[in-house]
Amino acid sequence: MAQWVQLQMLDSKYLEQVDQLYDDSFPMDIRQYLSRWIESIDWDTVASQDSLATVRFHELLAQLDDQHSRFALENNFLQQHNFRKIKRNLQDRFQEDALHMAMIISRNLKEEQKILANAKDSVQEKEGTVSAMVVEKQKLDNKVKEMRNIVQIIDQNLKNLEDQQDEYDFQFNTLKNRENDVNGMTPKELEAEKLVIMKMCLELKAKRHDAVVYLNELLNVIQGLITDLISEELPEWKQRQQIACIGGPPNACVDQLQNWFTAVAESLQQVRQHLKKMHELEQNFTYENDPIPQKKVFLESRALELLKTLLSSSLVIERQPCMPTHPQRPMVLKTGVQFTVKLRFLVKLQEFNYQLKVKALFDKDVADKKGFRRFNILGTNTKVMNTEESNGSLAAEFRHLQLKEQKTAGNRTNEAPLIVTEELHSLSFESDLHLHHSGLTILLEAVSLPVVVISNVCQLPSGWASILWYNMLTTEPKNLKFFLNPPAAKWSQLSEVLSWQFSSVTKRGLNQEQLNMLADKLLGAKAQRNPEGLIPWTKFCKQGANEKTFPFWLWIEGILDLIKRHLLSLWNDGCIMGFISKEREKALLSDKCPGTFLLRFSESSKEGAITFTWIEHDVHDKPVYHSVEPYTKKELTAVSLPDIIRTYKVMAAENIPENPLRFLYPNIPKDKAFGKYYPKPSETQEPMDVENTDKSGYMKTELISVSEVHPSRLQDNMMPMSPDDFKAIEHLVGPRDLDAVTGASKISARESRQVFGRGTWQKQRDPSRTSPHAVTSPSPLGEMLLREK
Repeated sequence: MAQWVQLQMLDSKYLEQVDQLYDDSFPMDIRQYLSRWIESIDWDTVASQDSLATVRFHELLAQLDDQHSRFALENNFLQQHNFRKIKRNLQDRFQEDALHMAMIISRNLKEEQKILANAKDSVQEKEGTVSAMVVEKQKLDNKVKEMRNIVQIIDQNLKNLEDQQDEYDFQFNTLKNRENDVNGMTPKELEAEKLVIMKMCLELKAKRHDAVVYLNELLNVIQGLITDLISEELPEWKQRQQIACIGGPPNACVDQLQNWFTAVAESLQQVRQHLKKMHELEQNFTYENDPIPQKKVFLESRALELLKTLLSSSLVIERQPCMPTHPQRPMVLKTGVQFTVKLRFLVKLQEFNYQLKVKALFDKDVADKKGFRRFNILGTNTKVMNTEESNGSLAAEFRHLQLKEQKTAGNRTNEAPLIVTEELHSLSFESDLHLHHSGLTILLEAVSLPVVVISNVCQLPSGWASILWYNMLTTEPKNLKFFLNPPAAKWSQLSEVLSWQFSSVTKRGLNQEQLNMLADKLLGAKAQRNPEGLIPWTKFCKQGANEKTFPFWLWIEGILDLIKRHLLSLWNDGCIMGFISKEREKALLSDKCPGTFLLRFSESSKEGAITFTWIEHDVHDKPVYHSVEPYTKKELTAVSLPDIIRTYKVMAAENIPENPLRFLYPNIPKDKAFGKYYPKPSETQEPMDVENTDKSGYMKTELISVSEVHPSRLQDNMMPMSPDDFKAIEHLVGPRDLDAVTGASKISARESRQVFGRGTWQKQRDPSRTSPHAVTSPSPLGEMLLREK
C-alpha cells in the first residue's frame, strides 16, 4: 500500500503531525495529487546530485501542468487557481536551488515513515494494554471458575462421605449384632468382616481428611479472590468512576464487579453449609484425631472473617452526588437545590434484600471545621436497599436530598482558609448489616468523592474547575484540604481533561492543533508544548490569561456554553476550527483561494464568542486578512451563525453589498458546508415587494450582518452601486438614513450594529486606531433589514 494512502488512514492526532510537515515551501496539494510519482523516486539520491535534482524539478513542473490540465477538463476552477499559484511559488523558490527542494521531499518522506512507525507502535501498545486488561479479567474469571469447581468437588465429596458413613454405620451395627448371636458366624468369618469394617473406617478417615483439606483450599482461593477484588479491582473501578465523572470514558463495569463479589459471597455461604454438614457427620461418627472437630472452629472463624472483609467493602456509590439540573457537573451542589446519589451493595443475595437501611451524613469525619461552612441535610436521608428499584441490583437511590447552610455565629470568617469553590466537603453513607447465623453486626460505609457546595449558580464554573483539578490529580477521597496546597498539573494530564470537557457534551473532543494553541496560551510558545510542562492551579482558574481580566478556565467554560447553546451541530460536524492563534490562522489561509474563511473562538470574550476570518488579495497579489468582530450569545440568539454566514455583507460607499465568504477552510464551498443549516425553501423570504404584507399588515424582514469597509480597502473588482440600488435602499430605510448606509466609511464598528427602526446610526471610531496590518479587519455594521418576505 502506498505510503500516502497509509498516512490518510491514521487517527487525527497523527494527521496533525503530517500537516506540520507541509507549508508554503512545499504544499500538501503536491503530495496529495502527485503521491505516486513522488514515491517512485529515490529522493535521497536526488538530494545528493545537483544535476539530477534539476531534472527532477522540471519533471515536477511538468507533472503540475498535467494535473492542471485534468482540473481544466473537470472544470475545477479552485484547484486550477491553486496549482497555478503553487507552480509559480515553486519556480520562485527552487528554480535556482533544485537541490533544496529534493532535500525537503526526502526529509518529509522520512518523517512520514516515522509517523507511520509511531502510529503502528501506539496501536500495538494500545492493543497490548487492552489485551493485558482482558487477560487480567480472564484470570479473575478463571479464579472464580476454580472456586466454583472446588465448591462442587466438596459438595460431591461430602455427599459420598455421608453415604459411606451410613454404610459403615450399617455394617458396624450388623457385625455387632452377629457377635452377640451364638449361632452366628465362625471366628474366621467374623475376622474377615472386621477387616472389611476396618478398611471402611480407614477410607472414611481419608475422605474426612480430604474434605477438610479441600475446604481449607477453597478458603485460600476465596482469600486470594477477595484480595484481588478489594485491593485491585475495586480501586480501579473507583478511579475509572472519577475519570468518568469529569468527562472521561464511561465506567460501565459495576455489574461485572457485582458478579464477582456475589460469586465469592455465594461460595462463602456454601462453606457455611459444608461446615454444618461436617458437624452433623461428626455427631454421628467420630474418632481420635478426627480432623473435623480439630479444624472446625478455625475454618468457621476464617470463613466468617473473609465474609466480613468482603461485605465491609461491598457498599459503593454507584452514581456520585449530582444536581439533576446539571447532569454533566456532578459533585457541585447548590444549597437549596435537590440532588441525587445512588448506592449499590455489590453482594446481591436474597437474604440481604430489604435488610440494609442506609443513612446519609455530611462532613461526618471532618474534625477541624474552623472557618469552614457547615451544612444540614434536608429531605429523606434514610433509604432501605432493595432489588426492585434498580434492575435487580441491590441498590438505594436518594432523589430528594438538599443542603442548607448552618447560620451560626462565627461559622465562617474573613480568615477562612479557602474560598467557597475550593472548600471540599464529604457526603458519607452508613448502614448496619446483621448476620443472623453468626450473631455478627458489620458496619458498612461508603464515602462520596469530595463535593463543592455553592450558594449561587454563578459559582458553578469555578466549582467545577475545583472538581476537575482534584479528580485529575488524586485518588484519595478524604483529602478535603487538597486546595490548601494544590499541586500543579502536567500539560499531558490537563490536555486530556480539557478535551473530555468537549467530547462529554458534544461529539468531538479537541484535536492536536487546538490543544497546541491552548498549550501556548497556558505555557507560552517558548515551552514548545512540552507535555511535562507544569500548569499551577492559580494559572488555570484564578489568574487572568495573557493579561486578560478573566482566568483561562472561565474562558473555556464560556466557549463550552456557547457551543451547547448555539453551535452544537456546527461543532459536531467539524465546521469550527475554534482554537487557533492569529498567526496560525494567517499561515493556514495564506495560500488559499480568495474568500476562503475559517471559524475561531474569540480570546477576548469571557462569555464566549465566535468570529470568522477570510482572505483576499490586494492589487499586488499579497494576502490580506479580514476578521469580523466576534458574535456573542446575545447575537446568536437572534440569528444563527449559518444564517449570518449566508447573508453576511461587506459594504462601502458607492458599492453594492457583497458576501465575501466563498469557501470554508480548506476548500469546501460555503453552501455545501452550511447548506443543511439554512432555512428550508418554504422558510426563505420572498423578493421584496412593497405591496406584499402578511395578515398583520407588516412586511416580514430578515436580519443581515453587514460590515463597513473604507473604499480604499476594497478590491478593484467591486462594482459601484447603480441608481436603482440607491432607490431600493432608500425605499427600505428611508431618505433620512440613506446617507448612513451609502456613506459606510463614516459608520461605526460593532457597536453600531442595529435593527432598522429600532435605533440610529452611531458615530465612527477613530480610524487611526486600526494598524496598517489590520486595515482589512472590518467591523460589523449591524443586522440590516434588507429583504422582505
